[in-house]
Amino acid sequence: MPADRAGRAPLRARLSLRARLIAAAAAATIGAVAVLGASVLLLVDHQLHSSLDSTLRSRAADVARLAVEAPAVLTSPGALEAPFGGRDLSVEVVDRLGRIYARSLSLGGRVLPGGSALTSALADGRGSFRDADLSDEPLREYVAPIADAGGPVSGGAVLVGSSTSEIDETVHRLRALVAFSALAAGLLGAAGAALLTQRGLRPLRRLADGAREIADTHDASRRLPSGSQGGELAELASTLNRMLESLERARTTERRFLADASHELRTPLTSLRGNAAYVARHGADADALRDIETDAVRLAHLLDDLLALEREDGATHPIELVRLSEVVDAVCDGLTLVEVTIDDEVIVRGEPGALERALRNLVDNARLHGPADQPVAVSLSRAGDRALLAVSDRGHGLDPTQVELAFQRFWRGPATGRPGSGLGLSIVAATAARHGGRVLVDGARFTLELPAVRGLSDTGPSLEEHPDQEGPT
Repeated sequence: MPADRAGRAPLRARLSLRARLIAAAAAATIGAVAVLGASVLLLVDHQLHSSLDSTLRSRAADVARLAVEAPAVLTSPGALEAPFGGRDLSVEVVDRLGRIYARSLSLGGRVLPGGSALTSALADGRGSFRDADLSDEPLREYVAPIADAGGPVSGGAVLVGSSTSEIDETVHRLRALVAFSALAAGLLGAAGAALLTQRGLRPLRRLADGAREIADTHDASRRLPSGSQGGELAELASTLNRMLESLERARTTERRFLADASHELRTPLTSLRGNAAYVARHGADADALRDIETDAVRLAHLLDDLLALEREDGATHPIELVRLSEVVDAVCDGLTLVEVTIDDEVIVRGEPGALERALRNLVDNARLHGPADQPVAVSLSRAGDRALLAVSDRGHGLDPTQVELAFQRFWRGPATGRPGSGLGLSIVAATAARHGGRVLVDGARFTLELPAVRGLSDTGPSLEEHPDQEGPT
């Protein structure tokens, strides 16, 4: 890392938000006043020089006219000394050979430096301005030609000059005033920003203190103070509190899940250990080996369901085109007492394996809880832009108070002694959510509702012909 960058980074890290806001306010104020002051300086400097140039040109025109009409007046004592336009001007009149004919007494032994402007006036008859120095003093000078109308200075020129020291001093003082004003405005802006940030950041400090206490205590049940502030800070406090609520629910769910998983795993493991100990003491026994196999299968199913649920929680939204009739065929082919009805051909974006697992869980749930001698109905239809994959049995179904509980992990309902891990419906709900859908329950009818793909459903075209078809509605 370059040395300058390495030096700047720690400085920014040391500066607090309040200090940076105060510095920004001061810099912005100084910058604004500086820009305004620079504009004023340019305007004043231009105006003063324009006024001086106008005065020099007017005085030169008057003297040139006098040189043509009454040249003798120019040599009268004090004729060229009168102030013009409130300014003390120095005047020289020269003939066509550049010899001085008349001059201001204020010049003393000095001579106005005509230079190239004088040469141009004598040769071409053109007037022009120039900047020069007269006795180490800045001078603004205008040289005007005299008309060739006869007389001692006919074809000559008039030189009019004035010191610009007063203008330079005025601009210098104005520049100092602008600099002082910018500094004073910056200090006032910094003071105002310090006062406002002290009051404005107080709620933010309370939020920071509350968050620090929560982090130190690891207590997600606590909430950040919202106070009476409004606007962005209130929205921030509300968002952070909602995040804490989600974190608290997640931790509660995690604890409950770990407790339930430990309990569910303990039962088959305890049975396995007991049967293994029995076999170790008494030798192989058909019933004991059968129990060991049953417990191993039950444990494997439970672990499979836990892994499936974990994959659903962490997987991304699927994009593969899936024909739901093929999902129904894959699950229901070969099953007895299962009636399949396909009203519409519907295509969704999804993961075939996950959708098959979800449908299989619903079918297994219906066969488990419905009457043993009655068929399970599986239907596929479409309602608007939604695909409806429904499974129902002819039992009593869920009580309305049990619907929310049914999708919780390890919930098996009030009935006891029934097989299963209690994770089947949780996996169905997680799969539906990942596919952008939901699960609807109406008694013994469970409907997996998914978004259908526009333009492909109903008509049933080949999926290979539309690999880039528009997504779900």
